[in-house]
Order: sequence, then structure tokens, then C-alpha cells
Amino acid sequence: MPDRAYETAITLPAPEEDGRECADLLLDTLNTHAGVHSAQIDFERGILSLQYDPKQIDTRVMDGIAADLGIRLGARMHHCTMGLAGVDCRHCAARLEEELLHIPGVHKVTANAPARVVGVHYETAEALSAVEKRISELGYGPAPTPEPRPGFWARNMGLVWAGLTLIFLLAGWAVERWQPIPSLPWLHIPLFLLAYVAGGHDGAREAWQGLRRRVLDIDFLMIASAIGAALIGEWAEGATLLFLFSLSGALEEYAMDRTRNAIAALTALRPKEAMVRRGQTEVRVPVEMVRPGDIVVVRPGEQVPVDGVVVLGESSMNQAAITGESLPVNKQPGDDVFAGALNQEGSIDVQVTKEAKDSTLAKVIELVAEAQSERAPTQRLIDRLAHPYAVGVVVTVALVILVGVAVMQRPFMDVFYRAMTLLVVASPCALVISTPASILSAIAAGARHGVLFKGGVHLETAAQVDTIAFDKTGTLTTGRPEVMGILPLDQLGETELLRLAASAERRSEHPIAHAIVRAAQARGLDLVEPEQFQSTTGKGIRAVVDGYNLSIGNPRLNHAQEGRAPLPEAVAALQAAGQTTVLIHRDDTLVGAIAVADQVRAHAADALQALRRIGIERMVMLTGDHTQVAEAIAAGLDIDEVFAELLPADKVQAVRELQTRGKVAMVGDGVNDAPALATAGVGIAMGAAGADVALETADIVLMSDDLSKLSLALTLARRSRRIIAQNMAFALAVMAILIVVTLVIGIPLPLGVVGHEGSTLIVVLNGLRLLRTS
Repeated sequence: MPDRAYETAITLPAPEEDGRECADLLLDTLNTHAGVHSAQIDFERGILSLQYDPKQIDTRVMDGIAADLGIRLGARMHHCTMGLAGVDCRHCAARLEEELLHIPGVHKVTANAPARVVGVHYETAEALSAVEKRISELGYGPAPTPEPRPGFWARNMGLVWAGLTLIFLLAGWAVERWQPIPSLPWLHIPLFLLAYVAGGHDGAREAWQGLRRRVLDIDFLMIASAIGAALIGEWAEGATLLFLFSLSGALEEYAMDRTRNAIAALTALRPKEAMVRRGQTEVRVPVEMVRPGDIVVVRPGEQVPVDGVVVLGESSMNQAAITGESLPVNKQPGDDVFAGALNQEGSIDVQVTKEAKDSTLAKVIELVAEAQSERAPTQRLIDRLAHPYAVGVVVTVALVILVGVAVMQRPFMDVFYRAMTLLVVASPCALVISTPASILSAIAAGARHGVLFKGGVHLETAAQVDTIAFDKTGTLTTGRPEVMGILPLDQLGETELLRLAASAERRSEHPIAHAIVRAAQARGLDLVEPEQFQSTTGKGIRAVVDGYNLSIGNPRLNHAQEGRAPLPEAVAALQAAGQTTVLIHRDDTLVGAIAVADQVRAHAADALQALRRIGIERMVMLTGDHTQVAEAIAAGLDIDEVFAELLPADKVQAVRELQTRGKVAMVGDGVNDAPALATAGVGIAMGAAGADVALETADIVLMSDDLSKLSLALTLARRSRRIIAQNMAFALAVMAILIVVTLVIGIPLPLGVVGHEGSTLIVVLNGLRLLRTS
């Protein structure tokens, strides 16, 4: 595979000098990494350019290296997920991956046959066009994701073929037994051949695809066994094998469809039309024609067609499909609403904020489809071992025939029959399907409850977590602090102190700044626009208001780093009471403080206790707030350890320290905590409905602010790990028993097929139990 060029936008930490230092470190790390031939940064354009060998390093590894340094790569890479348009052949999927990876501008392809989706990471529209063209040339054709529910016959075609196989099998058996036309003693053979075609055409196609790729697999073993049975005159047993094989495949497909349908149900939530207000009239138009700024009318019983903000009316919304919340949520002017939510009571007018293709629901569907396309590590391992295992089975069968005939002097027909039975019982069908059945079921169950796993790899990693690090603000607390007190320390009164602070904070996006501005607006104060506004991450802001130089923030900005006098006792008392204090300096003189408090989420303590019950050993709080405030909140939540007064880079270091002691998940809002989320083994973004950045940055996304969803996510992960282990142990045990019995005693070929296919169905049904997780 030739070397590739890769360009991506790069976002460096603030301040500028720290960003340059991190950038130099990133370049040093990349330029010395195996597979990277050159790396350079254009600081004016904010672009990182690389030449690399895709066999040795991929873009995900590069993103991880950058994230560890607090650098975000906002790639020019795009991702799309397409249906595999009826392709359910593992070899077709593998071939598709190989073919698409040769297209310039395509960096990663993951095709998942059980889920029938392919995910492509590409750079340009030209690369995507080339991908679609190549898929068409291969005869597959992209399909919408998730695929629309097929008709009855399409859904049950596997059972139809199995039924035809049974009919031809019984007809052949009857003709062979009773010889209705004595002059045609071979009449049963065409009937058995029809049974072979009906029951074996799918398996033969997959086996042929595998042979073209020089791969032996389960389908090859099954077809070889059936042909071997025919060669020794056991037509009925070969046809029975193919009937049971086709019936098992149809039942597996039916079971897997339950998982796919659970995910496809999300698509049904998207209304196809919206009622748009045009002046004094209302016009029903396709949702694709609705644009941001339009006013959409949503009546009781209707679903919200696109994301937006309520501008008129009040109602309650059932948004369980998006956030997993079981109770309706009251909506009034100013509140966000999401596409797919069901309006239950009053009529409301909604101002559109996003096009239909960019809605939260559309992103959820896209993320779930992408998660389906990603194979879990266990599944990738089993897929890699399938070919050498199949070769080993073929070699073993050949040795059984050779030893039985040449050494043990047994009749060839008996030895060959036993060898064909061995081909069947040694096929690892149940082992191969054990992982995807469980992974897809867990992903579907999570999506139904507002928990999005970005793929099987994150599901497996989450199952190992024993330590959870929580960001405080917006995670353990509501993220909407309120001003609790104003403390003038100079000649200023409370009103003037609040007015100056709120004016300076008007441009800040920090929750504390919003609280100060809201408090000023509630008092009806006239705020002015700040000049020379400057924000320092994790510390505070500086600005000029009414000609005064104001610095507002925590002591690291306003006190400790500049050697000022100790804090007044009144300020220290506020901190001791667990309130966050914001210090205000005017022209380098401390003129006052504002006390702000954030409320702990109502059920946070219960949610954390639930985490302990499922086996989480250690819970840690990471916050940029004062130590006293953090410890006061931690004491009420039974938090084991507190890291306070942290800058974003400090949170990364704290996560790294925790990782030396266990498997760490980081829970935050997915926006301000992106570096820490990327550093942790599992990054979990909470309350991500409507937050595009959170949907993109985290490994697991909790769509609502409900902390109990965290225990649901980890329960799903742990249950899926247990079920996968159960499936693998059961599949291996059954396979071992059947192999030993076949070699030592010998069993009829149909009985071997029943044991083999029965174990496959059992592991699929066991995996489907995850769909009932609640």
C-alpha cells in the first residue's frame, strides 16, 4: 500500500506560547513515530500536514497522540456510513474493505456483514464519489442506513429456501425408498440435487468468494461435507446437512433482524413533512426543504420534524427516543426541542435551528450506524483466526482419512463418512457469531435508552472500567450556577460591583459568567460592552469597562500568581461554606467578590451508589473549582478522591495518574473536557442531546443529563462481556465434545449438523437477551 498524505485542521491549547510548545512536542512525537515520514504545521492556516505509511500508523493513532498533548485535530476527514445493500457475506465485506482502501483519499474502511453496513473515512468529495463508483462496480450498491424494513417475502426468503430444501429432501427420500418407477432407479438423485441447490446456493456463493480470496471458512467446510456425502452415495444425509444449515442460517438472520429493526426504528421517528408558517398561512412541506429560521407549527400528537427552539406556546414532550427520559418534559418559549420528540399537549411554534440532515436524531442514527460498522476486538481476533482454523480442519480431515485407510485398514466409505462428519462438527459457526450477536444487541439496547456506544471496542473497554473520574460542573452538578451573594470590599456598592462584573463577563461562555450576567439582568442593570476582552482558560477574564482595567476570576488569576495580600476573611468564609468565589480587581485593587453556587443533581447520590453496586471501586472528582467547594460537594456524594483547582491540561495529567491504578472512564460534557475524555480509556459525554461536539468527541454518549444512564451503560457493557464469554465457552465446549465423539465413537452426519447448528442458534438467542436490558 503506497504512502499517504494527510491534512487536518489543528486546534492548539491557549495561551499561544503554551500552544506553540505543545505543537513542537507533537511534531517531535510524530516525526519519531514508526510509519510517519514527515510532519509539519502551518500555524497561519492552522493545518497539520503528514506523510505516512498506513500499514504502520493510522489517523486514529495520530488523533490519540494529539489528544494526549491537549491538542485537538479537527480533521478535514469526513465519514459516511452506507448500507451494504443486501450483502451479508463476510468475504464480500472483506473484499470491499480491500478494494476501497486502494482509493486515494480513503483512510479507513470498516465493513460489518452481520450489521450490513460499511463505514468509510475519506478526505474529499472526489474520494467519496470514487468509493460509490467502486461499490457499484462490485455489484453491491449503497443503500440507505439503516435499511428500510423489507417486505414479508424479502424478510423470510431464507425460510422459503429452507422450506424448498425440505420439500425436495423428503421427495428424494420417498422416491429412493419406495422406487415408484422401477425402471428409473436414479430418479431420487435429481430431487436431492434440487435440495442441494436450494439449501446450499448461499453457502456455495460465500465459499467461492472465500476461495477467490484464498481463504477457507465455515461455508467451505459445510459445502465440502455435503459434496463428500454425495460422492459416497449418501445423498439424503448431504441434503439433510444443507437443509439444517439453511434453516439455521434463516433463523439466525431472523434473530439478527430483531437487533437491526430495533435500530432501524429510530428512522421511523423522523417525520417526512413539516407544517411551516409562511406569513399568515401554514404550508406542509418536506422536512428537507425546512431551513434554519423557519417557524414550524407542531400540534398535539405530532412529532417535532426538526431541531429548534420554542417561540410560542407551551406543551410537554416525550423525547424518550432521543434522550431516554421516561417522563415527558415540559417545554416553554426558549426551550430546545429535538426532531422525533412527540408533542403531547399544546400547540407550539418552533423556530428551526438546524436542517433535517443535521438534527440530533439524524446524528444519533448516523452514530449508531457507524458503531455497527466497527468490529469489536474479540470479533476481529476471531475473524483473523477463522482462516487458519479452517485450514487446520481440512488438514485434520485429510489425516483422518489417510490414517484410517492406510494405517488402520478400515473401509474407505466408513472413514470418509466419519471425516465428512468431522468437517461439519469442527466448523466454528457458533464461535464466529457469538460476538457480533451480543455487540449489536447491546448497541441497539443502549440506543433505545439514550445511550450511544461508538462501537464494539468501546463496549468491551467499558466493561473493564473500575475507576470513574467525574467533571464536577454540569456532570455532578446542574451546570447552572446562581449568584448567592455579593461582597463589596472597597467604596463600591453591591449594585455597581455587579454591574461592572456583568459587563466584563458578557462575552464569556463560562457558566459562572452566565450566572453573573443573569443576576444583573434580573436587577434591571444597564450593562455596557467590554473592551479588550481576554479570557484565560481555567482562570478568568480581563476586560476594560468604563475605562477601568478589570480582572475577574479565581485566585490564580487575581491573587496567588501576582503576590497580592491574603484573601479577606469574608472571602475565605464563603469558600469554606462551599461557595465558588469570583474575585474582582479594578486597576489592580481588589474591590469585591461574588459568591456563586451550583446545585448537585437531584439523584446524583443514588446514581453513584448504583455504580458502586455494579462493581465500580473508585470514584473521583476533577474540577477547576476551589478545593473547599469541591470537597464540600464530594462529601455529600461519597466521592473517594478530589482533584481541585485544575486547568484543562491538569485534568489530563490527573487522568493519566488514575490510569496507573486502574481502568479509567472520564465523564464530562464532551466540550470543555475533550482532552481528558480522549486521554481516559473510555470518554463518556453526558447531556449530549443537541451538542454536536459531544456527539463527536466521546466514546460513549449519554443523551440526557440523567446520571442513572451511566450505570445502565456500564451494566450493558458488563453484561455483553459476560454473554460473549458464555457464548464462546459454550461454543468451544460443544465443538470439542462433538469432535471427540466423532473421532472416538462416530455419530451420524445429521446428528452432527443438529449439534453444530443448535449451538449456533443458542449463542445468537443468548446474545439477544441484551435487547431486554432496562
